[in-house]
Amino acid sequence: MNYNTRLIQGIPVEENPYQAIVPPIFLATTYKQDNFEQPNESGIVYGRGGNPTRNQLEKLVAQLENGVAAQAAASGMAALASVTQLVKPGEIILTQGNIYGGTFDLLEDLKEHGIQVIYHEDLNRLEKSDFTPDVKLVLIESPSNPSLQVTDIQKIAVLAHEQEALVAVDNTFLTSYLQKPLDLGADIVIYSATKYLSGHADVIAGLTVVKDTGLAEKLAHIQHTFGGILAPFDSYSLIRGIKTLSVRFDRQIENTKELIRFIEEKGFTTYFPGSAPEQKEIQARQAKDIGALFSFELPEAYDLQTFLSGLKIFAFAPSLGGVESLIGTPATTSHRSFTPEQRAHFGISDRLIRVAVGIEDIADLRDDLEKALENSRKE
Repeated sequence: MNYNTRLIQGIPVEENPYQAIVPPIFLATTYKQDNFEQPNESGIVYGRGGNPTRNQLEKLVAQLENGVAAQAAASGMAALASVTQLVKPGEIILTQGNIYGGTFDLLEDLKEHGIQVIYHEDLNRLEKSDFTPDVKLVLIESPSNPSLQVTDIQKIAVLAHEQEALVAVDNTFLTSYLQKPLDLGADIVIYSATKYLSGHADVIAGLTVVKDTGLAEKLAHIQHTFGGILAPFDSYSLIRGIKTLSVRFDRQIENTKELIRFIEEKGFTTYFPGSAPEQKEIQARQAKDIGALFSFELPEAYDLQTFLSGLKIFAFAPSLGGVESLIGTPATTSHRSFTPEQRAHFGISDRLIRVAVGIEDIADLRDDLEKALENSRKE
């Protein structure tokens, strides 16, 4: 089946009780076993180790990523944390400096437990000499948050595997609809499924997907041991959200490109995947499109607070990926834990605006920005 069909038909109706068109929600925490020597036919014993609804979600997502297995976690950070459990004290995680603030906080905490973290200025410039035997994981965010820098996943995967290091890619901003990191050579895909996979700002969830059965077993063990599982109802909600991923994303991308044109016509600097000239070819090669997120610098000629408070459709709120359009300032939200010096170094100014574009009528979105800009222009 093609991708759009798999979104809808990826869970065969025949696998549902009574051949229900929609997979049911199993709320049971424990399951009767046939005897003391072996589990029942389903293999499910206790809800932390497996749940029929969660299992359906994991199977669906693994198919969409061309992976062998997925693990559904209670949040994107829980999914990321499970991946970092693959790294032992004394070993090294190699990542980029321009990264989501929550990821940065987690990595900094890991240092207190003996795990080393190296923040590379530009992963696209990684060389063999950047690796030591202790580098066990390269963590990539492509596109990055919030400047939407693009990393050459295939190039990094080849280099890392030569040094026997794993490659994990946070694919939250593009999803498997636009980019498939496993096909590009990555070992692990990480998601905040709260965002585009859910699509409705009503589920907190995370996912990891792998292409190696041995690695899948390790992550399953970590999930079972630490217990950061996704609840049955949230698993069902995510299955429902995924069904409309492509139609939502197509509309969001269309709106995003129009708003980028609108902002650039104002003479503002914009950031989106591939906007940096040296990354345009990489983005075109490894992804189908740019996604539905962009950032821009609000010039000093405009009052920031007046602009933000003047918006009527764009809600000032963290997060992204829902059908509603959101807007925010990373310096005070996602990257508030960065020092002013760190934010300046990575181009996250106090006037950087991140726009998460929804599926509203483009004329209304453009008009909302236009009026807010007009009203916030200083005399």
